[in-house]
Amino acid sequence: MTKLIVQIPCWNEEANLAAVIAGIPRRMEGVDAVEVLVIDDGSTDRTAEAATAAGADHLVRFTSHRGLARAFAAGLDAALKLGADLIVNTDADGQYRGEDIPKLIAPILAGEADLCVGDRGIAADRDYPALKQGLQRLGSWVVRRLSETDVADAASGFRAFSRQAALELSVVSEFTYTLETLIAAGKKKLSVRSVPVAVNPPARPSRLYASVPEYLRKSLETMVRVYAMFEPMRVFALIGALPFAAGSAIGLWFLYEYFTTGGKGHVQALILAAVLLIIGFQVMIFGLLADLIAQNRKLIEDLLRRIKERP
Repeated sequence: MTKLIVQIPCWNEEANLAAVIAGIPRRMEGVDAVEVLVIDDGSTDRTAEAATAAGADHLVRFTSHRGLARAFAAGLDAALKLGADLIVNTDADGQYRGEDIPKLIAPILAGEADLCVGDRGIAADRDYPALKQGLQRLGSWVVRRLSETDVADAASGFRAFSRQAALELSVVSEFTYTLETLIAAGKKKLSVRSVPVAVNPPARPSRLYASVPEYLRKSLETMVRVYAMFEPMRVFALIGALPFAAGSAIGLWFLYEYFTTGGKGHVQALILAAVLLIIGFQVMIFGLLADLIAQNRKLIEDLLRRIKERP
């Protein structure tokens, strides 16, 4: 029996939630049971009551607002405990269409993917502002480079996970799960597929961020932090290489001056070269330590996966 759980993280979505739940098809080819899980992220309105009245099968409630990433992670954990074979995440604002869920899960059912991401086609849609299109292209390109995947719409929250993918992925970010899960999936060698989907007109402005600069700053912080978790040696080596290279260049210049003119009056350059070389070397040592910690994190994640797999 194949069970699909559609999870909906939400915060003060009393007005939109009923329509979203009603739009989720309860019968799909290749799926024996479809259930709806609502994660109420500390709403102050009647979101929980609206979820129950609309026919949600399961409800997880936070006593305070913890953010989208925490709600998403709680949904994954709950869905796994409920025995989900597939998990679809969709937004509570009605942006994504429930009728696209069968298309989204098809590559997973066919054994061709572990994670499917709905491609909204923002980069090619002329109805979207040019700035948003440009940022979407740039952000998705950066995520593709960091994750070594081929995802067209990295910021899309419309996603389908196999049970194995959900077991493998852990969310540590407090801002958003979209970028982190893609980078983690790529580093864990999971098969990621983009699936074109349609979207509805926005029902309200995004509440994930207050402004575009804030979104860019938080997204950049998330990408750097997550990439450094999986590739600490590469990150610290790059950072340490800059002062080490500068110190080496200054040191070579001092040696040239010393053997040609005696180096008189250039002692400050020698001191600066020594300081830069020490800084660069120390940063690389930090990278080695971070890499050892990352190996320990892998063991912890493997243990956590085994615990989640237990009935």
